[in-house]
Amino acid sequence: MNDATAQLGQIVTIIVMAVALGMDAFSLSVGIGMKGVRRLDMARISGLIGVFHIFMPLLGIFTGLYVGHLLGAIAGYVSGGLLALLGGHMVWASFRNDGAKPIDHTKLLRVALFSLSVSVDSFSVGVSLGMFHSNLLFTVLTFGLFGGLMSLIGLWLGSRVGRSLGDYGEALGGAILLAFGLMFIF
Repeated sequence: MNDATAQLGQIVTIIVMAVALGMDAFSLSVGIGMKGVRRLDMARISGLIGVFHIFMPLLGIFTGLYVGHLLGAIAGYVSGGLLALLGGHMVWASFRNDGAKPIDHTKLLRVALFSLSVSVDSFSVGVSLGMFHSNLLFTVLTFGLFGGLMSLIGLWLGSRVGRSLGDYGEALGGAILLAFGLMFIF
């Protein structure tokens, strides 16, 4: 495998992971959109989610670099295990109907906490990617772009369709991360 093929593979992997992580933001944004959201609020919510989808994986990547250095040869197995666990949890959570209610999108603090909560998964993926020494700038910008974009799409669709769309999106994102985790392990 030449360098160009390896780089293309890494780019595709990061984009697919960004989409998978964005599915969580998408699924929860559908619920908020169902309450009715103004365009300005859509921009504010998706912008904050995008920022947190940059900050959290960045923090995770630095943590992953440190942990990868400590773990040495088994870092790939550990990072694959983290991705598989995160993906499995997302799939499980998407089918668990806990009756979660959408946030009050008019309060900035609540929107910031919501944005942080949908970006925590990005930290875990960042830890895994840090152990693989991925391209830092491309990774965090891609995660931020897709996190913000997919939350915007979720808000827009949520204002027009039902909640079940978000549940399926989260399950799909979890399945993708689970597959990548297993691929990294094996």
